[in-house]
Amino acid sequence: MKVAAVQRRFLELVTSAFLIVSVAAKPAAVSVPEIWPTPQEQKSRPDGFQVPNIAALIVDNDTDQPALRVVQEVLKVAGVKQFITTDNHKSPPGSALHVYIGGPSKNNASANALRALGLKGPDDLKAEGYALGIGRDSKKNSVVVLSGRDKVGTFYAAQSLRQLVVPLGGKFWLPSVEIRDWPSTDLRGTIEVFYGVPWSTEERLDQFDFYAKTKQNSYTYSPKDDPFLRQKWREPYPADEIVTLKKLADRAREDHIEFTFAISPGIDICYSSDNDEKALIDKFQSLWNIGVRGFLVPFDDISYTKWNCDEDQAKWGTGGHAAGLAQADFLNRTGPSTITSNITATIAKEAKKVFSHDILIGDNYPVNDYIYDRLLLGPYNGREAGVSDEVYGIAVNPMPQSQASKIAIFGSGLYLWNSHAYNANATWLAGLKYIGGPIWPALKVFAENQFSSALNPQESLVLRPLLEQFWASYNSTGRDLGRRSRELTEYFDLMTDATSQLKRKMNPTFVEQSEGWLDKLGLYGKAGRTAVNMLTAQRAGLESTVRKEREALQNLRDQMGNISMTACPVGKCRQFNPTVAPGIMEPFLNSTVAITDKWLRA
Repeated sequence: MKVAAVQRRFLELVTSAFLIVSVAAKPAAVSVPEIWPTPQEQKSRPDGFQVPNIAALIVDNDTDQPALRVVQEVLKVAGVKQFITTDNHKSPPGSALHVYIGGPSKNNASANALRALGLKGPDDLKAEGYALGIGRDSKKNSVVVLSGRDKVGTFYAAQSLRQLVVPLGGKFWLPSVEIRDWPSTDLRGTIEVFYGVPWSTEERLDQFDFYAKTKQNSYTYSPKDDPFLRQKWREPYPADEIVTLKKLADRAREDHIEFTFAISPGIDICYSSDNDEKALIDKFQSLWNIGVRGFLVPFDDISYTKWNCDEDQAKWGTGGHAAGLAQADFLNRTGPSTITSNITATIAKEAKKVFSHDILIGDNYPVNDYIYDRLLLGPYNGREAGVSDEVYGIAVNPMPQSQASKIAIFGSGLYLWNSHAYNANATWLAGLKYIGGPIWPALKVFAENQFSSALNPQESLVLRPLLEQFWASYNSTGRDLGRRSRELTEYFDLMTDATSQLKRKMNPTFVEQSEGWLDKLGLYGKAGRTAVNMLTAQRAGLESTVRKEREALQNLRDQMGNISMTACPVGKCRQFNPTVAPGIMEPFLNSTVAITDKWLRA
C-alpha cells in the first residue's frame, strides 16, 4: 500500500522534505526517502531496522552539542523513550540503538563503528563534509554513525538523519544507507539587504533554523532600513538593540551559521578621516563583544565619482578608478548585471581573474524591492553547475516576505550544496512540498502564478496553455469547446480553492505577508470562471445570462482593484495593488469583456 503525505508538524520535526514512501508487506521494502540537498554519494543497504525504544548515544567531551540536540529531537519523534549517554570508551548495551555522534577527531569510536558498517570515514572530505552510516554490525546491533569532517559536518549528518526516519505501522523505521557528502560551495546563504521593512527578530530566527535544515551556513545582516547601518553608521546601537543582535548571533552560532554584520558608510564617509576610521572600528568592536565574528563593508548604491570630503579628492583624485582605490579593502560582485538571468562558470572565472582573489556573488533573487507588487516564487534557475568551482560562495538577496522567500532559498541552498546534481524544477517542487506540507498542491497553484522573473521568463505554466487551448477552440469551429471550457474552469476553481486552503491552513506568517496576493489569486479564479461562463452563454444565445455574468465579472474586477497593500522601498511608503499571473489573467479578462460588450451592442 502507499502511505500518504506526512503531516506538516511531523515534517518540521522529523523531515526537511515532504515524504512519500512505499511500504510493502515486509519492512525491507521500505524505500529510502529522498534527502535534500542531494548527497554527493549515497548507497542503499538491505539491513534497515525498526527504531527501538532505547538509544545509546556514544559521544565525546567535544561532541557538537547542536548535532546532539538534533539527533535527540529526531529520535524522540521516532519513538525513543530512553537515552543512555556514554563516552566512546564504553560499550553500549546490545538491546539499544547505537548512535555514534562525531567524526574521528571528536569521537574515536565512530571510526570503528564506520568500519563495522564497511563505510569509509570523512577524513578525506572537504570542510563541512560528513559520513552517515545506518545499518547492522556483525553482532546484529542496530547502528547509526554520524561522522563529520568537523563539527559542522556532524551537524549536517544529523540534518540528513532527520529526513530518513520513515513512519511504519505506528512505529518508525530507519532504512540502511551509506552516505558520504560535502558541499560544492564554501559559503551558502542569504544577505538581508533589500529596501523595505526589515525582517523581524522572530523571522530571522526562523530563517536560521530553516538554513540549518537545508545545510546553509551564512547570513549577512544588512537591512537597508536599519539607520545604524547607513545614515547613523557612526553612532553606537542602543542597548536594547545590542541585546537583540546578540540573540541573533547566538542562534546563528547554534545553527552553525556565520553571522556577518554589514555596515554601509559610503553615503557620507570620508575615507581619509581618522575619526571615521575610529567610528567604524568602534562599531565593529561593539558587535565583536557580543560574539559577531564576520564583518562586511559594502559600498553599493552610492556615487563612485563624487567624494564626501575634500581630503579624499586630494588623496585619491577623481573618477571611478579613484573610488576603487579608496574602497580596495573590499570588493564583491553581483554578476554581469544587477539582476542576472544567467551566471556561468566562464563569467565567474573571469571575475575571479579580474579581482585576483576568491569572490562572493551577491545574487539578487528573489528580491522584489524593485517590483514590489510582485512575489517572485519561481525556481532558482540559470546558475551553471561549474560556478561553484570558481567562487567562494553565493549569498542570495531575499524578499521582505520572509516566508515566501523560502521557496527560492530552498533552491539556492540545494544548488550551492551539490550544484552538479541540481535540477531547478525538481528542486522547486521539493521546496513547495517541504514548505507547504499536506497542502503543497495549493501552494503550487499560488507559486506557479507568480513564476516569472529575470531567471524564469515564462509565467503561469499550467494556466497559460489552458487559455491557449480554450481560445483555439473558441475562435475556430468551437469543436471541443465544452471540454476546453471545463478544463479551464476546473483550474480556475483550483485557484479559488488554493486561496481558501492557504489562508486556513498555511503558516500564519506566510498568510499575513502574502494576503493581498492570495486574495488576488482567489478573485482571479472566480473571475476566470465567470468569464468562461459568460462566453459560453453568449455562444448559446442566452442574453440574460450573459448580462448577469458580465455584471458579476465587473464586480469581481472592482474587488480586485480595491486590494491595497503597502510597500516601503527606500524609506518611502506607498500603496499598491498586487500583481498575480502578470500578462496572463488581465489580457484574458480584457478579451472576454471586449468580445461580450461587442456582442451585446450588436
